[in-house]
Amino acid sequence: QVQLVESGGGLVQAGGSLRLSCAASGWIFSNYVMGWFRQAPGKEREFVGGISWSGDHTGYADSAKGRFTISRDNAKNTVYLQMNSLKPEDTAVYYCAAAGPRSSIATARWEYAYWGQGIQVTVTS
Repeated sequence: QVQLVESGGGLVQAGGSLRLSCAASGWIFSNYVMGWFRQAPGKEREFVGGISWSGDHTGYADSAKGRFTISRDNAKNTVYLQMNSLKPEDTAVYYCAAAGPRSSIATARWEYAYWGQGIQVTVTS
């Protein structure tokens, strides 16, 4: 059974940092493109960033570029989202997702087959 479990969320002041982790189990994690999405109240779930199976390639939404960094440790079956210079508009539930074996980073929700339960990130001004 495929499982994705996020951790590391919480409350932080604007300008602060958080690192989210996503632990995967139930399949060959190292073969899969992984991604992070977020959903703010009343808004659609949106792509934040993605990482190739090897970790050599990453891609980010414009809102995340220069502030967020995705990385992965295939030996630990874990993907990370380091978030720096956080803003109140980053407040959302953050989701880890797995897109399957593919050669390019996936940016659309429909490309992701498996999802975590989500974790709350709240940034106060």
